[in-house]
Amino acid sequence: MIRNPILPGFNPDPSICRVGDDYYIATSTFEWYPGVQIHHSRNLVDWELIARPLNRAELLDMRGAPDSGGVWAPCLTWHDGLFHLVYTDVKRLDGNFKDTPNYLTTATHIDGPWSAPVYLNSSGFDPSLFHDVDGRKWLVNMIWDHRPDRSPFGGIVLQEYSPTERRLVGPTRTIFTGSDLGLAEGPHLYRFGEYYYLLTAEGGTGYNHAVTLARSKSLYGPYELHPDQHIVTARHSPDAELQRVGHGDIVQTPDGSFYMTHLCSRPLRSTRRSTLGRETALRRLTLDEDGWFRLHPSEHVPQPESPRRRYERDYAFAPATLPADFQWLRSPDPQSLFSLDAAPGRLRLYGRESVGSLFNQSLVARRQTHHCFEAETEVRFEPSNFQQAAGLICYYNSHKFHYVYVSWDERIGKHIGIMSCEADPSLACTLPIADALIPVQPGAPLRLRARVREHELLFSWALGEGPWHTIPVILDHSLLSDETGKGDSASFTGTFVGMCCQDLTGQRMPADFSSFAYRERDARDALDSARQVAAAEAI
Repeated sequence: MIRNPILPGFNPDPSICRVGDDYYIATSTFEWYPGVQIHHSRNLVDWELIARPLNRAELLDMRGAPDSGGVWAPCLTWHDGLFHLVYTDVKRLDGNFKDTPNYLTTATHIDGPWSAPVYLNSSGFDPSLFHDVDGRKWLVNMIWDHRPDRSPFGGIVLQEYSPTERRLVGPTRTIFTGSDLGLAEGPHLYRFGEYYYLLTAEGGTGYNHAVTLARSKSLYGPYELHPDQHIVTARHSPDAELQRVGHGDIVQTPDGSFYMTHLCSRPLRSTRRSTLGRETALRRLTLDEDGWFRLHPSEHVPQPESPRRRYERDYAFAPATLPADFQWLRSPDPQSLFSLDAAPGRLRLYGRESVGSLFNQSLVARRQTHHCFEAETEVRFEPSNFQQAAGLICYYNSHKFHYVYVSWDERIGKHIGIMSCEADPSLACTLPIADALIPVQPGAPLRLRARVREHELLFSWALGEGPWHTIPVILDHSLLSDETGKGDSASFTGTFVGMCCQDLTGQRMPADFSSFAYRERDARDALDSARQVAAAEAI
């Protein structure tokens, strides 16, 4: 039984493909490195992260990319004995203009090596590659119109791709301009029977999001809209658990069944904010006698809750390889940010630029995948300057984070403090005043912990193996969400929790992290009340 979302936490814009009995889903990673997550399954129920293909500078360098820039909407297909991956590397997204170079890379195996990228175009984003039954290949993407008197979503365009010439050839044709909902993007093209089917995302990435279907007997159109226009949406179902449903892709199983993967979110009930970002769901489809795809009747029947174990993960830092769940920001040069070999058994972060830097930020983190969780780490760090800091961070982007850190102050010496940037695009951070800093003994390792209960966050600390002390400051964790900052779905990623280190002197003072743990918690636990925890463990 499929339990949605199948890929919890920040995993948007899913593209699904089948090779024999193997299924693969590629999702967007935006400014997180390496680029593109690929999960694998053989039963459509159990999925495992197996690859992040854009893992070298030749394929992806996002230093300087804006928040929610970087890799948008990859498309993964299999044809001619090759995996084909097309993707956008967004360099600018605010204002009238968007700089959106699109690339193609190929590999014979899903884990690579992936070829040097082929530049395709920059006319818009969300490219996909369609392999027609006659052997020709077509690039499909939306076109961005920067003119102020036009809709910026200029329609879905089609152009032939020549594998021998490794470039686009022939004219560009606009084949679809969308439904009345507008904002057509995320196109995928298929051929089933006598029809070409065009699947698009519409309505933006917020609560009006939808999957729109059209069809034509000619590749070039005209494309006829589905009688229902949108085959999947939650825009009229405000109480549904899965919201912001859209951006889909269709796969056919060996027995002829059809499934559609699509993005969704699970906003907090209290604030209607999506701290987990946009996730990936999978729904069964049926192809009716009239030749239209619709949700399978089973999708309209409530599914019983299946029992499952609470998710808990303790990470060890072995030499050479970072645990698969972790990523870093933007840089194709991880050796300049961290090492797994300099201090065996520990993750050493080299202090680099400030929290929120768009270039060289030493931050290693994993996705938040539950509304209620605890994360814990142990750090050894001996700062000698107020410009040096390291610790545990809940991070959405450069202007949305909560950070419990260890630093140094000439008045009290080594100490613990909290820094927050609460959806402020000016990047102004809330810093504790001097009497809110907590002095700690030099030399001993420090344990740091984040407790999140939906929209509430508490940080705690412990010296060595000593008892935990909760800092009695309840932070608004829901500010780390898609919806805060610039309006509905102003951001496109999701919250991460992890470790970071800064040294604004330029000396690259290191911090050594010997462990990291992430544990799902039940909102009904006795510990669920942040105020009870604060009272029980207050300093």
